[in-house]
Amino acid sequence: MIRLLSFGALGLLSACTLMPGSDPVRLYDLPTQPLESAHQAQAPAADATLRLATPSAGGLLDGSRIVVVPTPNQPQVYQGARWANATPVLIRNRLLDAFHEDGRITRLIHADTPLSADLELTSDLRTFQSEYRDGRPEGVIRLDARLIDSRSRQLQSSRRFTQRQAAESEDIAAVVDALGLAADRLAQELVDWTVEQIAERQARQQQSQ
Repeated sequence: MIRLLSFGALGLLSACTLMPGSDPVRLYDLPTQPLESAHQAQAPAADATLRLATPSAGGLLDGSRIVVVPTPNQPQVYQGARWANATPVLIRNRLLDAFHEDGRITRLIHADTPLSADLELTSDLRTFQSEYRDGRPEGVIRLDARLIDSRSRQLQSSRRFTQRQAAESEDIAAVVDALGLAADRLAQELVDWTVEQIAERQARQQQSQ
């Protein structure tokens, strides 16, 4: 049986679970299996400094609880399990790793670095949870990304990224693995999109000269 905490119960146990309040909390990091990119090991393609902001998030997504939605519109959290860091930080670190492994943007900084940048990649984390489909959980991630000119503050482009990955079982470890795979694919998709947008921006600048 799934061990859940009700989203609105403020720490009370869900009706289906009666577990001791002193149960230890198990921490999970976001697992990774880097995907092969056709662009890796190629020459850098983006001549711009990119600042990667930590995604914004609200509600439970701004903390470290692992969210599950067994019934539509009724979010809950897994009992006795948390992410090893706040969810937005987990996603930011995964995106940073994806950009570094891809290698096409060599001038990359994150929001805490006191350096100037040509462009800023901001985002809103809309969904990072397991959802039940046909009685089985699947990891679901939705991220709304925006590429902004740091000097003019004009929006260059925006896009919603969504990834789903079925879990092998209802076990929390399997759910974590599913979210890790979904995060890997989303990160690579966002990297490809960002590089494409920067290349188009550079082409427009060259044409205007």
